[in-house]
Amino acid sequence: MSSEKDKSKLHKLSLKGSSKLIAEFFEYSVNTILFQRGVYPAEDFTAVKKYGLNMLVTSDDQVKAYIKKIMSQLNKWMVAGKISKLVVVITSKETGEHVERWQFDLLHRLTFGHSETDQLPPEKTEKEIQSEIQSIFRQITASVTFLPQLDGNCTFNVLVYADADSDVPIEWGDSDAKEIKNGEKVQLRSFSTTNHRVDTLVSYR
Repeated sequence: MSSEKDKSKLHKLSLKGSSKLIAEFFEYSVNTILFQRGVYPAEDFTAVKKYGLNMLVTSDDQVKAYIKKIMSQLNKWMVAGKISKLVVVITSKETGEHVERWQFDLLHRLTFGHSETDQLPPEKTEKEIQSEIQSIFRQITASVTFLPQLDGNCTFNVLVYADADSDVPIEWGDSDAKEIKNGEKVQLRSFSTTNHRVDTLVSYR
């Protein structure tokens, strides 16, 4: 009986750890996209070391506050298995057109059927997970070679796809999908932990 309890405790801890890791990955992804795509000037970013890479994060107070607000809510929903997707949309300020859409699809262990549970990959080491994450960030950085240059001033929005029964903060509103009309799509790499898998896709016009 006690070993069953220990097992579920370990699973809960690993789920929390996995959720935190994914939320952190999303936070650095948003910052990397904003920097690499020139949504804000390069001088608005500060270099930090993360995942064994030099990452750039915004030093703009308003942008920082916006990202922080999303991430604190995201973490709560992640642990409860309420999130299926996070999207970063870049929009032209002049035309209001959505010019780029970065989509991170999240597959949660809780969504797997019981028959599939035994087929899950064995637990990965931190080093293996970090190596997969590094590959995604290198791809995001390299994407400037195939993505069209963004014209004029742009802004961004983060969309979080949460279950209908999620407890949504009052200041959060519903949104349309902000899809790119007749856009090109490029599938980037994935990474996984024992509890989650993240697939990355960028659409552009």
